[in-house]
Amino acid sequence: TQGAWDGTVSPLVQLWGFGSAGGIEKVPDPRSIDRSLAEVGFEQIDLSVSGSLIKRKAGVSVDLGSIAKGYGVDAVAQLIRSMGFRDYLVEIGGEVYAAGRRADGKPWKVGINRPDPSAPIDAVHRALSLQGQAMATSGDYRNFIVIDGQAYSHIIDPRSGYPVDNGVVSASVIAPTCTLADGLATALMVLGPEQGVALLDRLNQVEGLMIVRRPDGKLHHYWSAGMDPQ
Repeated sequence: TQGAWDGTVSPLVQLWGFGSAGGIEKVPDPRSIDRSLAEVGFEQIDLSVSGSLIKRKAGVSVDLGSIAKGYGVDAVAQLIRSMGFRDYLVEIGGEVYAAGRRADGKPWKVGINRPDPSAPIDAVHRALSLQGQAMATSGDYRNFIVIDGQAYSHIIDPRSGYPVDNGVVSASVIAPTCTLADGLATALMVLGPEQGVALLDRLNQVEGLMIVRRPDGKLHHYWSAGMDPQ
């Protein structure tokens, strides 16, 4: 993702009020953002031969919350698979893995929530078929803060230090594992539609849909090359 997804982004997440420290009442000043940026970057972490993580800088931390639900889905799916089940659906917090088929023999169909803060969680914008695949969705319409009338997304660009503001309201990724789909969905929110779809089209067995809200309020859909708009 060329830095669009970064598991060391925690200092910026905390600074913008989306971490354990709680919310904020004013936008962080540029100097504090620069200080936090200095503690962000996967290039500051090495993996030793023994499997230990080595930090190049003491202040660097690892926060894998953006792939945690996807990893949990994969772990539960593996457990179910090891027990001999072939047809099942695992869902944790909106992230999904679907194996086999439904009881009626048809492929599993999983809905993408309507990307609107006022939409109930069961409001389906699009439904996609899954078979032996995972799907994860990231969006800016559920978790955000408003300061002086301006909304700021919880998804922070690890490269700039600021919340994303590129019009992308939702990104859904279909991949072999939910961990991969989860991380890529977050990255697409940062990359924007053109770079995001280009990334999807470079990856094997990975497809996706990005939804962008235009200035007039209308939604525009960006599908990867292998996706059939449904």
